[in-house]
Amino acid sequence: MQIVGYETAPVGEEDSPALLLAEDGELTRTPLTPRTELQYSLGDRFCAGTIDDGQHFSCNNEKSPYCDQHTSRWACARCTGDCSMPLETCHEEHAIYLAAFAPATFKVGVTRSWRLETRLREQGADRAAHLRTVANGRVARRIEAEIAADIGDRVRVPTKIHGLHESVDTERWEQLCTDYEPIEEFSFAYDFSLSERPMAETIASGTVRGTQGRVLILDRAGSTYAVNLRDLVGYEVTEGGTDRALQSSFAAFE
Repeated sequence: MQIVGYETAPVGEEDSPALLLAEDGELTRTPLTPRTELQYSLGDRFCAGTIDDGQHFSCNNEKSPYCDQHTSRWACARCTGDCSMPLETCHEEHAIYLAAFAPATFKVGVTRSWRLETRLREQGADRAAHLRTVANGRVARRIEAEIAADIGDRVRVPTKIHGLHESVDTERWEQLCTDYEPIEEFSFAYDFSLSERPMAETIASGTVRGTQGRVLILDRAGSTYAVNLRDLVGYEVTEGGTDRALQSSFAAFE
C-alpha cells in the first residue's frame, strides 16, 4: 500500500479528515477521527502518482511526494493581481481574509467567497476575520498584495505546530482587526487540547487525538506527536506500528 493523499476536515459535512491509501489502483480511505488507532509502518517513499475518478494511477519516479510529471502548479499561487484572469474561478466572487495562528502569527489570504470557512479550516486557523468581498480574483489579489506587505501571506507548518498548545494573543489579534474593520470574525475549535507542544515527527502509528488543518496529532507510548500530513504522502506502508525509536516527551516519564 502507498499513502497517496489526505483530506482535511470539511465544513458542514459528515465526512471526517482522512488518509488516502492505494493498492493496485484501488483507493481506500482511513478516517482520522479522534481515538482511531493507526498502525502503519513507513517504508520507501516515491511519487504518489495521480487520482482520477476514484482510481489511483501509480508512478515509480523517485521524487516525492510528486515527480515533475505529477506536480500541478497553481496559477494563482504568486499572483498579485496583474494577470488576465486565466482560470474560470478567477471570475467568481472572492473574499479577502486575515487568519491567526496561535500565539501571534497572522496572514492575509483570498479565496472564493463560498469557500471561506472551508479554506480557513484547511489552513488550521485558530481565529479569522473576513475583510472584504470583491467581484473577482484579480481585484482580491491586488488587495491581498497590499496587505501582505505589512502582514505576510504565508505561514509554514512548523510555525503552526509551534503554537498548537497555546491560545491566540487576544490583544494583538483585536488590535489587528481594529486596523482593518472586518465584516465578520471566526473562532475555530478543533478535536483536541494540548498542555504542551507536541513533537514534530513523520509517523503513521498511534492513537489519533485530532487534526488541525493538515496537522495530525497522534498519541503514542505516552508522548504526543504532530505530523504534517503532506510529509506522509508517497510512503509505502505496511500494517503494524513503527519500530523506529522516537523522541519522547517529558509526560512519557511521569
